[in-house]
Amino acid sequence: MSGSGGQVRRNERGQVGGIEGLVFGVLIFVFGTLVVANAWGVIDAKLATTSAAREAARTYVEASSEAAAGPAAENAAREAILAHGRRWERTTVPPVDGAYGRCRRITVEVSYEVPLIAIPLLGQAGNGITVTSRHSEVIDPYRSGLAGTATC
Repeated sequence: MSGSGGQVRRNERGQVGGIEGLVFGVLIFVFGTLVVANAWGVIDAKLATTSAAREAARTYVEASSEAAAGPAAENAAREAILAHGRRWERTTVPPVDGAYGRCRRITVEVSYEVPLIAIPLLGQAGNGITVTSRHSEVIDPYRSGLAGTATC
């Protein structure tokens, strides 16, 4: 369009955001990536606690005595957590639920505290997420070395 004096007039119709759209797009991408990374951390911690609970329960039912079963189960849980690249300090393993004897069902619970990722400008909200897994096993009724007879 020509105006008076030969100057070209330009209107701003159709002008959308410029650099602001690019900046907000990058911010959304970065924050989204952090959220996905945190979600994967929770999934990975669930895999680690499931493995630790399973190994602890198996070790407990295969122990030679009740006195040796508890420490051996905790050691098996520790090894499984460390094998998954997790920190033992964030792990809790309460005492085994159930009595030690033929046909007895025991349950091992392993919990892990997953820290939240601190998002720039927003900081860290909350104390993290606790992931818990349980595994249950039955002590073999035909095992040697245990007192009593099988009743199951």
